[in-house]
Amino acid sequence: MASSIVRPLQPGIYAPIPTFFVRETEDLDLPPFASHIVRLAKAGVKPLLLGSMGEAHHLSHAERTTLIKAARQALDEARFTSIPIIAGTGAGSTRETVQLSVEAAEAGADYAIVILSGYFAGALAGNRKALKAFWTEVAEKSPIPIIIYNYPGASGGVDLDSDLITELATESPNIAGVKLTCGNVGKLTRITATVSDPSFASLHPRKNPHAPFLVLGGFTDFILPSAFVEAHGAITGLANVAPYAVAQLFDLAEKSKKDLSLLPQAQRLQGIIARADFTIAKASIAGTKFLLEELYGYGGNPRRPLPPIEADAAAALWEHPHTAELVRVERELSGKL
Repeated sequence: MASSIVRPLQPGIYAPIPTFFVRETEDLDLPPFASHIVRLAKAGVKPLLLGSMGEAHHLSHAERTTLIKAARQALDEARFTSIPIIAGTGAGSTRETVQLSVEAAEAGADYAIVILSGYFAGALAGNRKALKAFWTEVAEKSPIPIIIYNYPGASGGVDLDSDLITELATESPNIAGVKLTCGNVGKLTRITATVSDPSFASLHPRKNPHAPFLVLGGFTDFILPSAFVEAHGAITGLANVAPYAVAQLFDLAEKSKKDLSLLPQAQRLQGIIARADFTIAKASIAGTKFLLEELYGYGGNPRRPLPPIEADAAAALWEHPHTAELVRVERELSGKL
C-alpha cells in the first residue's frame, strides 16, 4: 500500500540502482541490493529503481514490486524514511506503463520515471502528437508524479526536443521532471530557461506541490555547467561507483554560484568525474557491476542475454587512469583510504 509519508522530490544526485542476481539461478539477490541503497543514501545519493541500469526490461511485474518493497524497507530500517524512491515504469504500451505506475505506487514508490519503448520507434519517432499523448496520458492516469526519461539509445533513437518537453512541463501538472540521457546541454539550457524561471511554479502549479519540475542530466560530465543554468542535478550510473565524489561535485557546483572562489575546485573535480564517466559508461551495465564487485564485494553479472564483461576488458577498465583517479578521490572523500 502506498505510504502517506510526504517525501519531496528535490534537486541533487540520484543513482539508477543495478539489480543484483544470484549467479547460479539469476534470481533476485536482495541483500546486496538493500545494502547498496543504504550505502548510497549515507553519501547523500538517492535511489532510482528499475531503470536501464536496473535491467527493468529483464524483470517481471512481481520482481519489480519486490525490489521497491525491499528498497523502502532498507531505507526505513536505516532511518532514511524521508528519502523518496523513483521507480521506472516504462513499458511497451501506454496501458502497461500506467499499470506499472499503479503497481509501483502500491509497492511504495513515490515517483515514476517513464521511457518510451523503442520497439515501434519507426512509427513514433516522427509523430509528435503520439509522443506527446503517451506522456500526457500516463501522467493523467498515474497515481504518483512521473518524470520523462529521454534516452534515445534505449528507445530506438527517439529523442524528444526541448519544445515538446517544455510543452509537457507546462500542460501536464503531474509531470515532475525530465532526465536527459541524450546528453544535450543545449536542450537542458532551453528547458531550464522556462521551468527554472521564478514565475513557472505559480503559472503552472504541479498536482503534487512536493514534486516541482526538475531538469536532471543523465551523465555526470556536465553537472557543473548545468548548475549555472539552474538545472537540478543528475541521475547517473557513476554515482553507484563513486557516490561521495558525485555528491560533492553537485554540492560544489551549487555553492560556486554564490561563491566563485569555489569554482576552480569544482572545475577540477568535474574534470576527474567527466573523464571517468566517459570511460566507465562505455563498459555499460556489466562494467559498473564489475567495478562494484571490485570496490564493495558485490555486483555480479547482468541477466542474460546481456553478457558479463570480458576479463581483459575488466582489467583494462580497473587499471585505466580515469578509473584509478576517480577511485582515489572517492576513497579520500568517503574516509576509506
